[in-house]
Amino acid sequence: MKIQSLFPSFFLFFLSAVFFVAFPTTGQAMEPAREPTSAPDAVSSDFLDPAAFTLEQAVLQGLRANPRMAAIRAALRGAEFGEMSAKSAFYPALSANYGFAYDDKPMAGGDREAWTLNVNLSQPLFTGWRLLNTHQRSRLVTDQVRAELENIELNLILFIQEQFLELLKARENVRSAQDSVIRLQSQLQNARAFFDVGLRPKLDVLQAEVDLAQAEQVLLIAQNTVATQIARLNTLLNLNLSSETDYVGELTYLPYAPRLEESLETALRLRPDIILALKAEEIASKDVEITASDFYPQVSADLDFYSRGTDPTVSGTDARPDPWWTAGVNMRWNAFEWGRTRYATEQARQNVLRLREETANLRLEVSFAVKSLHLKLEEAAARIAVAQKALEEAREGFRIAQARFQAQVGTNTDVLDAQARLTRGEADLTDAMADYQLTLARLFAATGKRNPGLVVP
Repeated sequence: MKIQSLFPSFFLFFLSAVFFVAFPTTGQAMEPAREPTSAPDAVSSDFLDPAAFTLEQAVLQGLRANPRMAAIRAALRGAEFGEMSAKSAFYPALSANYGFAYDDKPMAGGDREAWTLNVNLSQPLFTGWRLLNTHQRSRLVTDQVRAELENIELNLILFIQEQFLELLKARENVRSAQDSVIRLQSQLQNARAFFDVGLRPKLDVLQAEVDLAQAEQVLLIAQNTVATQIARLNTLLNLNLSSETDYVGELTYLPYAPRLEESLETALRLRPDIILALKAEEIASKDVEITASDFYPQVSADLDFYSRGTDPTVSGTDARPDPWWTAGVNMRWNAFEWGRTRYATEQARQNVLRLREETANLRLEVSFAVKSLHLKLEEAAARIAVAQKALEEAREGFRIAQARFQAQVGTNTDVLDAQARLTRGEADLTDAMADYQLTLARLFAATGKRNPGLVVP
């Protein structure tokens, strides 16, 4: 009979407690649990051809498949789960204790051995705003991780663009080196032909052979640079290193002259690292309030169910055969701790001040970066015009030197020097074109803009 009277009461209490936790009647009903929204992939891979990538397609493939992006998306999902965990602290907590105790000196009528069951339902009523601030902090952490995702995405876009443009530059260097080898092979043939008929000394042949060997070495280095850049891009795009991936594009000049004031305003508004710094300030401010919550009393409402017994079924004792329950409000207040809370709060406040100064310094550095890139872009554009003119003159100079050598009024040294100037002119134009597009990519990144294809507005 004791067992039969115990367990219906216990299960009735347990079901009531579970119902109260799931559907609280005080205030508004708890929102249904929601799975964290995972960050969407940067782009679907349906339209991407794994054998050929333009600049934009390479960037989009990297955003979709690079492990760094997968890692930060997992971090974002974790932060969203943390936000849900912090929110759940507002609601009642149900706990149970079950154990055995032996009393060496029981009171009159008491039992030496006792089994005890206690089920507790506790609802926090006032925690010095600790729960509220903790929940708000968890939201800020989610926003911070989201900003970190955007920051990594922006940096990855820039890194892929830089490597892609370096590949295009290396290909131009290969083409220039191949043209140089062809020109030097032709000049070597001419020098040998004149030497064979006694019109030129052996020295001309030797000079041509040395210059040709040096040009072939430059060509080998340029070809190896191309292979290295392809492997680097394959790594960034999470492709097989040995795959024959073709990256399609060429160095072009797209005039772009944004206003400095607009670039500065856009950078201070969109840069993810500035947003990260501001979120860190807000989180630090919440840490101050969470630490200061120990100044206040902690109040909770508790409902407890108890049952004792002389056997593991806790079916009651002779002194108290029936289970019982208690309800009440509890307050805990650490009134004096030798200044621990005050010092900890001041420490948190100093951290807020530190972060504010670091954010101010970051704004200054961002402003300088944008200004310097504006100047670099103007410089690169001017260099392109100068390099184009110099290349035209070098081509004409090489043509004249060849004609003078054929007419026996010019020297072999004149031809080799003109060829070297022509090769250097091609390299200068390639460098200027590459520097312009690299600076353009860095300027977009410095202003917080995502421009996978480097499309000039």
